[in-house]
Amino acid sequence: MSDNIISVNPSLNTNDISINISAPAPAQVQAPAQAQAPAQQNAPAPAPAPAQPKQQSIYGEVPQIPTQDAVEGIKFDFNEGIRILFPHNGKEYHVTFTDIDTGIILYSNDTVPGAYVTSVKKFYIRFRLIIHEKGGKEPIFTHDFDCRDKEVMIQLPVGTLGDSIGWFSYVERFQQKHGCKVICVMTPWIAEVVKKQYPDITFITTAETKNYKPYACYYMGLFFKGDVDHQPIDFRYIGLHRTAGYILGVDPADIPPRFDLSAPRKIKEKYVCIAAQSSSQAKYWNNPFGWMTVVKFLKDNGYRVICIDKEKVHGTGLNWNFIPYGAEDFTGDLPLQERIDLIKDADFFIGLSSGLSWLAWGCKVPVLMISGFTHPTNEFETPYRVINYHTCHSCWNDMRLDFDHFDFLWCPRHKGTDRHFECTKLISPEQVITTIRKIPTFQPAEEQKEK
Repeated sequence: MSDNIISVNPSLNTNDISINISAPAPAQVQAPAQAQAPAQQNAPAPAPAPAQPKQQSIYGEVPQIPTQDAVEGIKFDFNEGIRILFPHNGKEYHVTFTDIDTGIILYSNDTVPGAYVTSVKKFYIRFRLIIHEKGGKEPIFTHDFDCRDKEVMIQLPVGTLGDSIGWFSYVERFQQKHGCKVICVMTPWIAEVVKKQYPDITFITTAETKNYKPYACYYMGLFFKGDVDHQPIDFRYIGLHRTAGYILGVDPADIPPRFDLSAPRKIKEKYVCIAAQSSSQAKYWNNPFGWMTVVKFLKDNGYRVICIDKEKVHGTGLNWNFIPYGAEDFTGDLPLQERIDLIKDADFFIGLSSGLSWLAWGCKVPVLMISGFTHPTNEFETPYRVINYHTCHSCWNDMRLDFDHFDFLWCPRHKGTDRHFECTKLISPEQVITTIRKIPTFQPAEEQKEK
């Protein structure tokens, strides 16, 4: 960045470089003109490249000025990593911050008046801050990270259901571990199904973040292209939800969120809930006979098959997906609590690696998940996971590949060939039916006749 000076301690790992944003900007130097080849006669001038719009952050604001007072007008906090702002008082200081748990010095350098120093790493680190006057032997200020009884903002404002549901239990674990006052930034329609179950957590929207001055702030997300500044380890190694545990420094074990499961049963017959739609074709069960065969099997065994997808038809261009033939159409953009009220009394749920499967996980029903493009470690543990290891599989968790959010037909290894989406094309309905028979709550028709 042309308006920043990067201060580097040569003895440190360059991953821990910090930036003095308020330091004087270096002079702008114009590069010498390059020798140019003679222009071709009548050659049109090249069109200027279109400006790339800067992607707007999905996260709420944190105060630009650190919220905690040190000494001599120095400010600090742990919003977006450790941040230290030095005053324009004509004095120079030496600032050091370390990782208490590893004993590693992350940064140690002299500053200039007005310097703003921040860590590159933005996930949870138990920092120790030490400030000396320049040349001084004894520190004038020392602070160890301790958020007990302090406000900590944890942001998971994405509007995707599975991500938010998967990450949420780690928010409570952070609160319990540190005894802090957690402010959770969450999409309102998702927060609605958890906030009554977690009365000790304050839920706000991104627009409301400007009203708070937290001691620390952490951002939940899937950070792509090998980003290990916002997450300590690439999420593809550890799974979609467990990455939140690593970001927050808490136990990454699976714990589903708590929902209100008190509503009376709505359907008296035995039934199964299914969800067949998703945000990307790679997530679909692409076997052309899959859903039709399984729905028929369930109905032959006396089940009502309730499809609770948001969309009856979903896709793009020439590629469209319909709810399974023979399933009852309960689709629609309904409040999540209504979906919970329906799922919780189903004998089991069948879905994909998508949001409604994560919702069913919190409804305490067996979840049969059909997925080939993700590795089983990507989602919560279920004994009813269906994947075919004889095919290409698990591209989502391949460290050599980056997911393209704008390609609905993303298949990085075989797109455009006869192996396109073979990971789920070759999951047979027989494999799914065999897994259904293993679910303890499954009631086959012959047992019903005996009763």
